[in-house]
Amino acid sequence: MSVNHHPNDELLWTYAAGVSEPAVSLMIATHLTYCPKCRAEVSILESLGGQMLRDLPAAALDARALETVLARLDSATVEKPAASIRIANPVPRPLRSFVGDDLNRVRWRRVTRGLSYRMLMRRGRTRIYLTKSTPGSGIGLHTHHGNELTLVLAGGFTDEMGSYAKGDLVLTTPEIHHTPVADDDGDCITLAMTDAPLKFRNAGAGLVARIFGF
Repeated sequence: MSVNHHPNDELLWTYAAGVSEPAVSLMIATHLTYCPKCRAEVSILESLGGQMLRDLPAAALDARALETVLARLDSATVEKPAASIRIANPVPRPLRSFVGDDLNRVRWRRVTRGLSYRMLMRRGRTRIYLTKSTPGSGIGLHTHHGNELTLVLAGGFTDEMGSYAKGDLVLTTPEIHHTPVADDDGDCITLAMTDAPLKFRNAGAGLVARIFGF
C-alpha cells in the first residue's frame, strides 16, 4: 500500500509534541497506522523534543519517587496476549475502542441510499465520524464553515482536487468546494473530522446534514 497524501508539518509537529486537540490526535494516530513515512517523521520530531527536554536544567525528585515507582511495578499484572484472529477488514488500533476491531461489523446508520455513517465523537462543534459510500455515491457538493480532515480506511474516492486511497489523509479548508464520489472498486469507508458544520449549496442536502449532525 502506497500512501500519497499526508498531514502537513504543523499537524505532525503538534501531534509529536502532544499538544494536538484530542480529535486531531485521533486522526493523526490513525493515519500513522498506515503510513511509515509519517511514523518516521513523528519519531524524529519526538526525538528532537526529547533532546530539548534533556537540555533543560535537572529538577529535584521527591525523596520517595524511586520507592513509589518500584511499588507500582510490583503491583502491575502481566496479561497474556490474546489469541491471534485473522480479520478480513481490520479497524486501525486507535479506533477500536469506538467501533471494535472489524470494519465489516460496524453498526451503520443510513443517511441516503448510497451513504451511511457512524458518529464517534462530539465535542462542542467538533465531530468525528465514519462514512461508508457505495461506488459512485458520496456526500454531495459542499464547502466548510471550518476545517475538515478526511482519512480513507477502505476503498477510495475522487473529488475536484484529486483521488485518494487507503491511508491517504486530506485537509479541506473553507475556500474549497468539492464533491467527493466513491470510486468503482468497492465501498469507500472514511474517517472524517470537522470543527464546524458542512455547508451545502443544495438546501435539501443541508437539511439532511443538520439532521444527522454533519
